[in-house]
Parts: sequence; structure tokens; C-alpha cells
Amino acid sequence: MTAHLPLPPVPEPFRLPFHYGALHQIGVDWLVDPEPVRKLLAEHHPDLTAAAFEDGRALVSLNYQLYFAQYAFGGGVTQEIELNVIAFPTASDGRLPRLSYTQYAQGWDQTKLLGIARVHVVCDNPFAIRAGRELYAEPKYPGWFEVGLPSLNGPEGETWTVRCKAAAIGPDDTLEKDPRPLLDLTAELDGLTAVAANSAPITGYGTDHEGRLLAGPMNVYQPYRWYDLAAPEHSDRTRLAFHSPDGGLGRDIRALLGDEPPAVGAWTFQSPPVAAHNRPYYLPTGPRL
Repeated sequence: MTAHLPLPPVPEPFRLPFHYGALHQIGVDWLVDPEPVRKLLAEHHPDLTAAAFEDGRALVSLNYQLYFAQYAFGGGVTQEIELNVIAFPTASDGRLPRLSYTQYAQGWDQTKLLGIARVHVVCDNPFAIRAGRELYAEPKYPGWFEVGLPSLNGPEGETWTVRCKAAAIGPDDTLEKDPRPLLDLTAELDGLTAVAANSAPITGYGTDHEGRLLAGPMNVYQPYRWYDLAAPEHSDRTRLAFHSPDGGLGRDIRALLGDEPPAVGAWTFQSPPVAAHNRPYYLPTGPRL
């Protein structure tokens, strides 16, 4: 008889599910040599196995998010970036379909066992850092961001630029910014045709301090937009620079990506606007006395 696993605890003051008020997101994918990926997974998530795609290569992804959430005390805006490996629970090996990268990126894995194994998560919100650690066993730590995003309130275009810098959490639980850069990511998607991708729910994997594997699905209520970057003419569409190569994030990016092979795909999501404050107009007035 199969024993039933308990649900992980939800410590105060958190409530689940966590509801996003708005989400803007970009992910960039690379197919890489599987050996460094397997070594890193064994260190961080020993009960996960790296998925194998074309020529047995593993898949590494950088995933930036800007999101808004409404709480009982008001609103909060959070930014974070994740370094992920696409992986699955080793015990579920026999349930997985055989997929190419393109099929996976468009959401063909309806088991949702192919998920993101988080290796690093850099975040600018101390409350979100605590929530990620305590609820989902995310390896989450502080940083801050300077970004340029496609926006209806900005110039036309589909270029994303993300600069992540170091930070610390002060004694009063506030973010203390550090000018040292951690990584820079640029994705120039202008002029490309996107494909609707039914990727959600996306399963996020974490391993807690007792070595237990957790899975947390994230629903996104519209399709993602996926961009195929595998053609040689798109090899310069993305650029990645990592700094502090001896630190954890830089060291692991260098181990996984080496000299940065061309990205094979990018995927984006942007919440639609819910209201618009329109252009003002003049009103006729009578003579002033």
C-alpha cells in the first residue's frame, strides 16, 4: 500500500496560492553540454534528473520576472531573475514523453513533470525572498535591477534588457543596494514572429534543508509568446554578460554556459492593461469677467 506524503507547511503570515496582480516575464533558453548540468543538479537537487533534448543536451534557462501583488496592507512590486535547469523527478522517469526542445517550449509536456530546477534566484524584495525560501525551498537571495522592457507606455519595440546587481538585507528588513553588477541580459526580439505556447502550469522544483524535494506549479492565465532563435541568423539576438565569475552565480553560469552558446529560444509574457488614463482635451470657456 502506497504511503501518502504530507503537504509542506505554510508558515505565517503567508497564504497560498499566491496571486499575482500583473506579471511581465522573459526567459532565454540554451541547449548545453549535460555533464556540468548533472554535476550541479547533484549538488543542489539530488532527486532530480536533467532532461535530455537534441543530441542529449541539457536545457538551461534564465528567467526574469517583474510582478505586482496586492496585499491586505497595500501593494508590492517585485523583480527577480532565476538560473534554472529543466529537470524532472528521477522517480518519475517512466512517465515522461520524448520531446524536442521546440515541442517542450511550446508546452507539449502535459505531464508538467519537466520543470525548472532553481539553482540561483536573485530578488529585490525581502518579503518575497523569505516567502520563496520558506514556502518553495528556493535558493533566493537579495539583488536589485535596472531594466528596459517593452511597454505600451514607452517606445515601440520588443527588446528586453536586464541588469542585475548585488544587494544585502539590512537589519530593518530593507534592501541595501550594492553597485557591483552580477549579470546583464539582453534579448532583441524585434521583428520576430512569436508562437503561442501553452507552457503553464510551470512546475518549479526546490530541495529543502532536510533534503526533501518540493514541487510548486505556477499557473499563468494566458499563453506565453515563444520565439524560435535556433536559426543562425538569430545567433546575436541575445547577449549575456556575467560578472564576479568567482561568486556563486557567475561561477555556475560559467560552468553551465561556458562561452555562451547561441540561445535556442526565448519566451515572454506581459499582463494586458486593465485601465487607461486617456489624453486630456480642452474645454470651451466663457468670457472671463
